[in-house]
Amino acid sequence: MARSGSSRGSARSAISGRYVTKATAARSPRTTVVSSGRNKSSGTAYRSAISGKYVTKGTAQRHPNTTVTENG
Repeated sequence: MARSGSSRGSARSAISGRYVTKATAARSPRTTVVSSGRNKSSGTAYRSAISGKYVTKGTAQRHPNTTVTENG
C-alpha cells in the first residue's frame, strides 16, 4: 500500500536528507525538495531546494543546507 499523497512523488529535507510529509514540505519550501521519483539516470546530481534547479558539485558543497544530493 502506497503512502498517502505519494502520487506526486516524495518530499525530502535538504538539511537532514530524511523524507518528510507534504505538509512539512509546504511549511518549509526553501529547505525541502519534492521529487517525482522518475530519475533513472546513473551518477550523482545536486539540486537546489530553493530554486529546484540542478547545480554543480561546488555549489552543493558551499550550500549543504539547501542542496539535495540525488543518486541515480
